[in-house]
Amino acid sequence: MAEHRTMQRGALLDAARSLLSEGGTDALTFPSLAERTGLARSSVYEYFRSRAAVVEELCTVDFPVWAAEVEAAMAGAGSPEAKVEAYVRTQLALVGDRRHRAVVAISASELDAGAREQIRAAHGGLVAMIVEALSELGHERPRLTAMLVQGVVDAAVRRIELGEALLEVAEVAVGVALGGVRGPASGAAH
Repeated sequence: MAEHRTMQRGALLDAARSLLSEGGTDALTFPSLAERTGLARSSVYEYFRSRAAVVEELCTVDFPVWAAEVEAAMAGAGSPEAKVEAYVRTQLALVGDRRHRAVVAISASELDAGAREQIRAAHGGLVAMIVEALSELGHERPRLTAMLVQGVVDAAVRRIELGEALLEVAEVAVGVALGGVRGPASGAAH
């Protein structure tokens, strides 16, 4: 019985990802979840009390997977610059992934405080990944710099979502991020 419930919950989350990536948060409704999974609408309520609960569960399940992929790419990079590049490129490479499209749809929507806080915490975890690399590059305020690098990533994601070529946007985003994160020790002219 527990295994069946786990499978049904997984099917509902997978359906939610598809709905979010196809039609944004407006598409995520209990009737559409029921239709996608073959469950009665009342059965969907047995798994999730509200749409916000579905969103919170997706955040709980998907953000750590996404973060682990970014972290693994950074772990394989040798220098601080390579870590920053891996941070940017890996996030942009995930843009085509359904989990990412669902996360973007979730992030853009009106959410309750719990879901919004989970997204903030997850993004904070991503940003924390490059703080050490930025410190090694000589930044006096590496946390602020990390947040700004994430802003570059977020802007690049929006461009890709609008149809610009992933590789081109990634090259520019990496250039902007690295040009802005070399730090005062780089000796660049101002």
